[in-house]
Amino acid sequence: MKALLAALCLALVPSLAAQAQSSRIDLSGIDPMQVLAGANDVLARAPDADIDRLFKAVHAASRDEQEARGLCALFEPEADRSLAGLQRAANALGEQSRLRFVEAVTAVALGGLQAPPRAWDPAVGEQALKAATVTGMMLHDGFLLGLSSTGRDADSRRARCTAFRQMVDVLDGFSVGDRVAATRYLLSEGLARYGAEL
Repeated sequence: MKALLAALCLALVPSLAAQAQSSRIDLSGIDPMQVLAGANDVLARAPDADIDRLFKAVHAASRDEQEARGLCALFEPEADRSLAGLQRAANALGEQSRLRFVEAVTAVALGGLQAPPRAWDPAVGEQALKAATVTGMMLHDGFLLGLSSTGRDADSRRARCTAFRQMVDVLDGFSVGDRVAATRYLLSEGLARYGAEL
């Protein structure tokens, strides 16, 4: 089953790349339940290099305020991180950012389907985020306030998004191991969960 799904993903890569260069991404033909049934814990299985590639794609897009809004939505408490949610985030990006994001997500999916189970300790990612938080507090006024904001109003969302962009910028200067651990944590738990624990 894994081999079949991996082959399906490989077949989709040229199509997704072509879509990424056009105006919209359409992932409606992929059955998320089938993917989940074929490979549990894809995110945990994906190689570090693929996770870091996804981080780099997010970091590049986060540097643009308009593109960052769609990415920030993925880390809201009620965020839809399904294929449909990823599709919406991709479609909110500019052409080059969309291409990088789609290729990176595809690499994570393929790597997660093909790689053997690996040990991953969420506490390592949380520790990396705590170190990034300390750095962010030293560099940016209002960073901690934005990061721990829990409101659903526009100002709270904007503050969280600003803190997210600053956090990603800080993590970009970390070692690959710490950056990957933090990225796995954020993708599995979301920024809101981390912020609520501060």
